[in-house]
Amino acid sequence: MVNEIQDFVYETVNDYKEGLGWLANQLPDVGKQFLSFSAACFQDGEVSERHKHLMAMSIGIHTQDEYCILYHGSRAIELGASDQELLETIGVCAAFGGGAGLAQGITLVRDMMQNRAHLSGRSAHGSTESRSQADAH
Repeated sequence: MVNEIQDFVYETVNDYKEGLGWLANQLPDVGKQFLSFSAACFQDGEVSERHKHLMAMSIGIHTQDEYCILYHGSRAIELGASDQELLETIGVCAAFGGGAGLAQGITLVRDMMQNRAHLSGRSAHGSTESRSQADAH
């Protein structure tokens, strides 16, 4: 079961990154500007990159966007987000978005939490895939 979750999270996030790369190739001006804009939005500032990814994950939960939930949740974990931070983010989403937010949070985010060792290990030991601007979103 854990390997299936690892594969699902990795494949979903990778599909998203490949899609962004494809967009950048198909519409270079649009794709590259979007990637550049997105990278700037997620840079550390008064709000840390980790907290920005938690915010983005919460928006993904609220809008029921599995790609954003998994991508931004994975990035938050890679950046050191604790289980408690992930759980509190789900709580805020449930308070704001009701049952739909709760359902997305307790399924997809729980899968990422159970896969924490794999996600954290990628960041600590360097990802096997090269980081590109697509990783910023």
